Amino acid sequence: MSDVGAESSSGEFVQSLARGLAVIRAFDATNSHLSLSDVARRTELTRAAARRFLHTLETLGYVRSDGRLFALTPRVLDLGFSYLSALSLPEIVQPHLERLSREVDESVSAAVLDGTDIVYIARVPTRRIMSVRITIGTRFPAAATSMGRVLLASLSPEALDAVLEASPLRAHTDRTITNPGALREELAQVREQGWALVDGELEAGLRSIAAPVCARSGEVVAAVNVSTSATRDTVEHVQSIYLPRLLETVRTAQADLARL
Repeated sequence: MSDVGAESSSGEFVQSLARGLAVIRAFDATNSHLSLSDVARRTELTRAAARRFLHTLETLGYVRSDGRLFALTPRVLDLGFSYLSALSLPEIVQPHLERLSREVDESVSAAVLDGTDIVYIARVPTRRIMSVRITIGTRFPAAATSMGRVLLASLSPEALDAVLEASPLRAHTDRTITNPGALREELAQVREQGWALVDGELEAGLRSIAAPVCARSGEVVAAVNVSTSATRDTVEHVQSIYLPRLLETVRTAQADLARL
């Protein structure tokens, strides 16, 4: 049973709201247009319930339909605008990402941790290096990504336990770390060295190196990475050339954050 269908132990839980949000989350970069049956299947709702939620969202302007397929409208961005406008981090980080991308001629991104996933908040793409298109708001499992491991390594032991317990640790490729003990060892190393390198664990042929971005308080608030192709750059090149520039970019971004 999905989280949407699960009964909350709290009497103040509004299940209809949770289901409506689940309908919105059913759409993503690879599923931008869905039929009624698609939405019902992805949300584990009945077709009748899915139809009611889609009709409500369409009436409110968050969903459009051609009579057969449904898609989100740009109005859904309003739902996150208040958060993003209060969070000045993307605006502060973006110029630093652009500068780093020019220096290394590779795609550069920033992300934050949301549960067991990372969520992209800023990005400068130079070429397509993954099978899926990455945009602001794209989510990936934290455990299999360089930015995710940097963010996980910054958590308290209790918070990390909770996240790892909720993470399925699925094998995305034959290189993906799926053993919880091995992942904890990797995170300990990331915590000690201050950066993370993931080689082909999320998608075959994709190499990524990431470092944490800290607020003035010292709290890790985001991660920045450089992503490249295994056919273009060796691991040694990523560490010797990209890592120093990545760390310098993080330092300058943190200096700007400290002025807030």
